[in-house]
Amino acid sequence: MAQETLAEQPMTFRLLIRSLKNRNYRLFFMGQGISLIGTWMQMTAVAWLVWRLSHSALLLGVVGFAGRIPTFLLAPFAGVLVDRVDRQRLIILTQTMAMAQALILAGLMYSGRLEIWHIIALSLLLGLSDALDMPARQAFLLQMLDRREDLTNAIALNSSMVNGARLIGPAIAGLLIASYGEAICFLLNGLSYIAVIAGLMMMRLPPMAHTGRGTAIMDNLREGFRYAFGFAPIRSLLLLLGLVSLTSASYMQLLPIFAQQILHGDARTQGFLISAAAAGALAGALYLAGRRSVRGLVRVIAWSPAVFGTGLIAMGLSRWLWLTLPVMSVIGLGFMVQMASTNTVLQTIVDDDKRGRVMSFYAMAFMGMVPLGSLLAGFLAHFIGAPLMVILSGTCCIAGSANFLRRLPALNGLIRPIYVRKGIILEPTDDLPPAAASLHHPADH
Repeated sequence: MAQETLAEQPMTFRLLIRSLKNRNYRLFFMGQGISLIGTWMQMTAVAWLVWRLSHSALLLGVVGFAGRIPTFLLAPFAGVLVDRVDRQRLIILTQTMAMAQALILAGLMYSGRLEIWHIIALSLLLGLSDALDMPARQAFLLQMLDRREDLTNAIALNSSMVNGARLIGPAIAGLLIASYGEAICFLLNGLSYIAVIAGLMMMRLPPMAHTGRGTAIMDNLREGFRYAFGFAPIRSLLLLLGLVSLTSASYMQLLPIFAQQILHGDARTQGFLISAAAAGALAGALYLAGRRSVRGLVRVIAWSPAVFGTGLIAMGLSRWLWLTLPVMSVIGLGFMVQMASTNTVLQTIVDDDKRGRVMSFYAMAFMGMVPLGSLLAGFLAHFIGAPLMVILSGTCCIAGSANFLRRLPALNGLIRPIYVRKGIILEPTDDLPPAAASLHHPADH
């Protein structure tokens, strides 16, 4: 009997975690999983600390802006660098920078010298690290895998890890802040980076060719820009993600306001809200991990912003914690599915020698637009209130989803030949009988 193809295998737990068979990815998964819990603890603590010290929605937006604007400004240049240098060493460097930032933040807090401007400056430092780290990690993902067919599962498991940490980290942070203050979250986050750095150093990787070293940086950048934005599917995916990130992803910065003023809670309430969003995102990530192929994900990308936007509108209208918590799960589900599905489709259709640059534009659309959105959200929330702000954000998501859905048939037509060339779908052939050929004909993408 012929060996079963992946598409023919029944859904099992082993199929769900198949990319963990790759040793390098397994090391990354374990180390990053520990580190990300600390990251979410720090993010929760920073937002609560800024709100506690200032009670200013505008300053919440400024801190979010400082942490993400380096990605917006530097991500394209980071992508050129990622295609030129050893990605493993680059990620070790960025993780070390992030560890130093967390430990400095903890030291200032424990010494009683921490002020708002310190938080803004250190957020800029972390943003610089993230600007290099995100495109490097995304491009490095394929390098960690022995089998390319595990890429879809690896990206989904990576999203599951991020959102599992998002589920645990904020809840722990809320309890620690209420009992011991914010500094303990910063310290534990700094120590958590030891796990991911150790995992990276233990990897055994084959040598990989680097491109563009003999070419001027600006020429590499222009080549990457023409490649990404000259092809309608890549351009449309990036623009939709950028729209959602600009208008809506910054809702996280406003959660302290919802926790205290709308829902009449404290830091623990904020932690529960973030964890509820993470629960929905984790469910979405597990759904993607269980998919056997990238086929069908473009349609998933089309509807996921509408799910996200509907959740935001409901969040803006709710005044009860018991209702807001399940709504947060819907929000987390919609945004995570769009983000991870976009990542998967881009990584599938992009040429290997331009992977770093395309993933830098992905980082720019995903994280780089958030700082501008944070400023916009903080500014508008200051004048019209946080609930109305997230309602407007949700409306923008639904409009973007409708526009992408309208263009879906044309985009599918352009992506199909790439899937055929890479063996993801099979064209009917003359030597197959009609019934057999129909078994190989793909459904809608």
